[in-house]
Amino acid sequence: MSVRPYRDIQRRRCRQVHVGRVVVGGDAPISVQSMTNTLTSDVAATIEQVRALEAAGADIVRVSCPDVESTAALKSIVKAVSVPIVADIHFHYKRAIEAAQAGAACLRINPGNIGSSERVKEVVKAAKDHGVSMRIGVNAGSLERDLLEKYGEPCPAAMVESALNHARILEENDFFEFKISVKASDVFLAVAAYQELAEACDYPLHLGITEAGGFTTGSVKSAIGMGSLLWAGIGDTIRVSLSADPVEEVKVGYEILKALGLRRRGVTVISCPSCARQAFPVIKTVETLEKRLAHITTPLTLSVIGCVVNGPGEARETDIGLTGGGHGNHLVYLSGIADHKIDDAAIVDHLVALVEKKAAEIEAGPAVPLAVRPHA
Repeated sequence: MSVRPYRDIQRRRCRQVHVGRVVVGGDAPISVQSMTNTLTSDVAATIEQVRALEAAGADIVRVSCPDVESTAALKSIVKAVSVPIVADIHFHYKRAIEAAQAGAACLRINPGNIGSSERVKEVVKAAKDHGVSMRIGVNAGSLERDLLEKYGEPCPAAMVESALNHARILEENDFFEFKISVKASDVFLAVAAYQELAEACDYPLHLGITEAGGFTTGSVKSAIGMGSLLWAGIGDTIRVSLSADPVEEVKVGYEILKALGLRRRGVTVISCPSCARQAFPVIKTVETLEKRLAHITTPLTLSVIGCVVNGPGEARETDIGLTGGGHGNHLVYLSGIADHKIDDAAIVDHLVALVEKKAAEIEAGPAVPLAVRPHA
């Protein structure tokens, strides 16, 4: 299906940087990130969590490196996983050098916070020597004192000035392989800061609404904030910050990108909220289907509608569709065309089989009509 004009998002033009094998910026796909919450010095636990994030689709994973034990563990962690690892560094320049030497693909560091110009030069040299990029990470909750005194409070202008000040330090050291973030827990503040920064530089932007809250609250705030920026073409990599299992951050990140048509992974389920017209238990069916289809990574669409009011229309726009017909007379659509009927007992197993078959066909090559039929 061709992209309709009203869906055409024109991404902001910017340079590209590399985070290991992942390209960020330019016309590269918008990457999805998360961060571990284990002690990095606990190698086994951190590797386990990174692998879980990889399985969920994370393109990049960040780990905190607050001490020498953490950077010492980093070498083993990097060797045990496939996804590029970002080392989160705050104030100690030696941790940054150690992380670069240990195999980190990127350093999350604000060069203005690590001391003298000589220390900055040492970190930049280590990054260049080991092919490591950086992320300048400005946060409204930890702005420099002089900027707070100048502006009176965290505001977009203060955050952008902080970001550009840090960027200038790297530029003066002939280092340009970096991206920038200007995060805030306030959606309006974060969005305004990113909008101003997007106008002020051509570096790739890492989007995030920081300290967004628990799963529901954080997901909503992130979708509103990052979604509005992405819709405007701003943003090259994203991290949803949730007080929840980090795997959920990756899932929500992909849902945001899928909703905007920017990137698809796995099955997109279109389903109704259900009402008195439903011909089968929609909510329970969808809940079960989402769990049963979680292993599918191939992008495809499945509509599950409880009655014939909107069901046929939604089914015409999806790869596979189900419309409730009542009395075991539910209609299955394949590639938008009404194909066959199934009864209540067959719904979940049959739809799972159809999706798995369709995914396999897509992975194998050009799409061909589905031919799976329910058992008589």
